[in-house]
Amino acid sequence: MAWNEPGNNGNDNDPWKNRGGRDQGPPDLDEVFRKFSNKFGGLFGGKSGGGGSGGIGGAGMTFILLIAAIVWALSGIYTVKEAERGIVLQFGQFDRIAEPGLRWKMTFIEQVIPIDIEAVRSLSASGFMLTEDENVVSVEFEVQYRVMDPRLYKFSVTDADHSLQQSLDSALRYVVGHSRMDQVLTTGRELVRQRTWDELNKIIEPYNLGILVTDVNFKDSRPPAEVKDAFDDAIAAQEDEERFIREAEAYAREIEPRARGQVTRMTQEAEAYRERVTLEARGEVERFEKLLPEYQAAKEVTRQRLYIDAMEEVLGRSTKVLVDVKGGNNMMYLPLDKIMGQNTSGTQITLPSKNDINELRKTLGQSRNSTVNGSNDRFSQDRFNNGR
Repeated sequence: MAWNEPGNNGNDNDPWKNRGGRDQGPPDLDEVFRKFSNKFGGLFGGKSGGGGSGGIGGAGMTFILLIAAIVWALSGIYTVKEAERGIVLQFGQFDRIAEPGLRWKMTFIEQVIPIDIEAVRSLSASGFMLTEDENVVSVEFEVQYRVMDPRLYKFSVTDADHSLQQSLDSALRYVVGHSRMDQVLTTGRELVRQRTWDELNKIIEPYNLGILVTDVNFKDSRPPAEVKDAFDDAIAAQEDEERFIREAEAYAREIEPRARGQVTRMTQEAEAYRERVTLEARGEVERFEKLLPEYQAAKEVTRQRLYIDAMEEVLGRSTKVLVDVKGGNNMMYLPLDKIMGQNTSGTQITLPSKNDINELRKTLGQSRNSTVNGSNDRFSQDRFNNGR
């Protein structure tokens, strides 16, 4: 039964020791703590009693210290990740570098600062800068780096990242200030990037920041907005110039082999012409050498023969036919060139009759026979006179 149920003598079971059930005020806290202290002291071998003061014995103190030591030892266990290195500080001073894995430190004595050495970090610098030819351009750069030495990165300077930021801004302004505007905007971007990288390494090297610059990116460069249209026209003109140059080079690559082929063909033709002329000249010389004894033996006959051969060759290319009229001094000719021209222009041609053709053949035959007979007679007489 509860101590305060009706009909129960609850005064004896009242934890607050109310007398007669009339005093319902708060309990005496000093009395409660005193009783609790006596009970707790009795657990560890101390004296407990209403009149004596309880205390913690030697065994209790040892137990407490043991528990505290275990808690302190467990609180010093920590883990260093694979990509990190731990900087261990002992009373605020650098002591060692903790490698990856499960480690232990002395709590309240040592402090561990993890530093990621594999992550690639980045910083950017931008702003309006003055070039060598006194033009203003807007440039934006980005640098990527990694931590190489955690100790130098943490303790060589107050803030390594901020120092690198200032070094990048200084190097960028120096390089842009010693470059022309066209180089920064168009043709010399790669050169500006490389020079900025080299200048940045020179600046941060004396400070031993413990970082390694892995890359420098030239993100953007543009003229001020007030003159942007003029710069766009200039860039377009440069692009057209490069396009025309490429087209000219392509045309040159196309024409050059063709010209070389023509040169080779002309050279071969010239060599063939030289060879032909040389052989013809040699043939003429040989023919002349063979003809010379005949000419010396019969000069008149040979001279007449050469004359006839020359006339045949000349008249063979002529469009006129000469006819020697028997018994007269005049020579008539047939204008075949005019006849052919009239035929081409559509004019009707009147051909000679059959009798005229027969008469012409007889006349030509008699003239040839007389010429041949006279030549033969002269040839025979020359041979007889020369004793051949």
